[in-house]
Amino acid sequence: MISISSGDLTARINPLGAELCSLRDSQGREFMNDGNPEVWSGHAPLLFPIVGGLNGGRYRLGGKEYALPRHGFARHSRFEVLIAEAERVMFSLGASEETRAVYPFEFKLNVNFRLIEKKLVVGVGVQNCGEVPMPFSFGFHPAFAWPLPGAGAKEDHKIVFSESEPQQIRRVDRETGLLLNDRKHTPVKGNSFVPRAELFEADALIWDKLNSRTVTFGPRSGPRVAVKCPALPMLGIWQKPGADFLCIEPWQGIADPVGFEGDFREKPGVISVPAGQTNFFEMHVVILPGE
Repeated sequence: MISISSGDLTARINPLGAELCSLRDSQGREFMNDGNPEVWSGHAPLLFPIVGGLNGGRYRLGGKEYALPRHGFARHSRFEVLIAEAERVMFSLGASEETRAVYPFEFKLNVNFRLIEKKLVVGVGVQNCGEVPMPFSFGFHPAFAWPLPGAGAKEDHKIVFSESEPQQIRRVDRETGLLLNDRKHTPVKGNSFVPRAELFEADALIWDKLNSRTVTFGPRSGPRVAVKCPALPMLGIWQKPGADFLCIEPWQGIADPVGFEGDFREKPGVISVPAGQTNFFEMHVVILPGE
């Protein structure tokens, strides 16, 4: 683990997956999932080059087929440490023989963690090092403690969007993990809802056309977490029903729809970065006091 600190916050990041594993305040209170392997061992995996699952675990590209696990390979890959400073650390993952076998592109995935007082900034650059356009999806997957430390009971926590979110949501098939074609009733009233374990019995709540770029989690009376992600247009909120964490996941990409057999470039949420260029994404995690 590599630690960085601003004085107000301390973060610990694992080079395996460039995964944020701990975010504590100056009182030592932990805001991230504890990673209990009997429940879910994740903390905040990075999703690349896909988000969600593939139909049959495979995708088609230019007449060939490739296999990828759910959410891609970045979360299981060891990143190189490029910079390690008191308040900042930067990681990089490049194409290799193993990645080319399942994703035939030359890329670099650069991930920069920086602490500024009570804010963690995670910046990600998806660089196309090849000579042809590179299709991909990317997503963040942070899992926050639920209840948050010092924030009272679970039932006091709310999800609050920065904008009204009246649209119906998407769900996935529980057996295959693929996106169902019909839309479902949303739990959101205006711009907020109370998360409950039963909402996640059918897996994640998914917004594929999100209006908001900030989502706040917690009770009014205690510490809250704000997740800000200006460049990512989709969102998943997930937990294992009854577990002591809640994932707030900004995405550029989504699982294959049920029955999808098109080319990878046609997959919903896939975007393309031109040869020699870089697409940038940023997530801010801000620890807010109670109102």
